[in-house]
Amino acid sequence: MLLTIAGSSCSGKTTAVRACAEIDGLVVHDFDEIGVPAGADIKWRQRSTEEWIQRVLSYQAVGLDVILTGQSPLGEVLASPSATELNGIAACLLDVDDGVRWQRIEGRDPGKWDVDAKRSFVDWARWHRGHATDPHHHPEVVTANGYEGMKWARWSGWPSTDHRWVVRVIDTTGRTAEQSAADIGRWVAEARCDLAAGRLALAGTWASGS
Repeated sequence: MLLTIAGSSCSGKTTAVRACAEIDGLVVHDFDEIGVPAGADIKWRQRSTEEWIQRVLSYQAVGLDVILTGQSPLGEVLASPSATELNGIAACLLDVDDGVRWQRIEGRDPGKWDVDAKRSFVDWARWHRGHATDPHHHPEVVTANGYEGMKWARWSGWPSTDHRWVVRVIDTTGRTAEQSAADIGRWVAEARCDLAAGRLALAGTWASGS
């Protein structure tokens, strides 16, 4: 199965997920491992999400689950052409307070980002929060001018109450990396148990509404 962990920059994704690499039968990857070209845009991210899903399917074929950290929200994952071939999908949003994110951006790359760039990271985080709870939260942010192969109709008609629209939100504000890693580990264990028990909402024929 694919366990996707999204979040704007400086949510703590890479640090918190590192410990999960020791979980049996689980492979951990970061989206940017494939290389980020100059001028990478929404089309590149969505096309690359499909490429990653193809890789996850290769792991799935040999009985391995994959955690993939990156920027891709649930809506992009579900709309990827090959998403319906996955035996299960579980989504998590790793988040942090806006002020803490701003401080982390300044501390990680001093002088690299101007005020407008920092605001864009915070605005992207705020959009992620809305998207995590409601598929109709400004969907045009990802559906407009994106990769032409995306299948937005799979979820565009879902209400916010649809049982398939499930994103676990883990807030890292005031949490150590070890505590956040433990939170993620529990989410992974629950998702795998749900898949095994037939309770996972995004499994089987989810795209057809069954």
